[in-house]
Amino acid sequence: MENIWRWMLVTAIAPVAWGSTYVVTSTWLPADAPLWGAVWRALPAGLLLLLIVRVLPRGVWWWRSLVLGVLNIGAFFVLIYVAAQLLPSSIASMIMAMAPIAMMLVAWGVIREKPQLFSLVGAGLGFAGVVALLATGSGTVDVGGVLASLAAMLMSSVGFIFTKRWSSSAPLLPMTAWQLTMGAVAIIPVALIVEGAPRPVTASEVGAFAYLSLVATLAAYVGWNLGLRKLPAGAVGLIGLLNPVTGVLLGVALAGETLTALQLGGIGLVFAGILIGQAPVRAAVVSGLRRARRTLPRRRRVDRGADVLEQPRVPRRDETPRLKDAA
Repeated sequence: MENIWRWMLVTAIAPVAWGSTYVVTSTWLPADAPLWGAVWRALPAGLLLLLIVRVLPRGVWWWRSLVLGVLNIGAFFVLIYVAAQLLPSSIASMIMAMAPIAMMLVAWGVIREKPQLFSLVGAGLGFAGVVALLATGSGTVDVGGVLASLAAMLMSSVGFIFTKRWSSSAPLLPMTAWQLTMGAVAIIPVALIVEGAPRPVTASEVGAFAYLSLVATLAAYVGWNLGLRKLPAGAVGLIGLLNPVTGVLLGVALAGETLTALQLGGIGLVFAGILIGQAPVRAAVVSGLRRARRTLPRRRRVDRGADVLEQPRVPRRDETPRLKDAA
């Protein structure tokens, strides 16, 4: 049972770090070059991991790394950029909050991981919590922005499930390094077309990019990919709902924003959904422990009442062996 909470906490590093990116970006980085910002966020993280592991893709992992890099990093960041230009952040976050259900459905079709009732209930509660948390947002709804946000949510969900499916054939750190590097390389042509040549990074922006690259990308994707290896897809998707919660709480802590009663209730619903959604995981672990106990050697009770493993009887030196023992 302890391992479940350990993997949940490690996985939670990702959405908490991702939830902090809005504050960091809006406070210390310019808003006129988000695509190059995505490159400077993903590429250093991928190259640093490559320097650490010193392993390049082999065989099928060349095209697998490109596919995962495009789905999880490259196309995802571009679509998020488009959605941010066309939609209020609250609407975009509500659409992204449907990711747990999308991940469950994709996992059902791709890796035969059938959604459990508690997971679906948890996803519903979590989505309701995000809606309550962000319901105060306002702005017009653009159809193109909705489609871009939906596409980003679906592409990342598919990418995460294929990350889970292929993870058994590659170590965690090299696989993450390949994704980040390939994803960043995929963004560069789009950034050149849309934003032109990159401008120099100022000294005041170095710290922000360092945080985004090392914490919100490198550590976040390592933790997220580890969670995909250790937990069901639906459980990981539900933990991802901590993203908007973190963003709102950081706004309160750093920007002096206030929480309404509705938002507090929304945060409670998100946490309730996450905990309820983990019930199938806990049940599976308990069932496994019970099966393991049934396979242990039988125990017998001795005079002092202690439980000890049954051992064969060894005659004392001064004891004449019985005929049965001698035989």
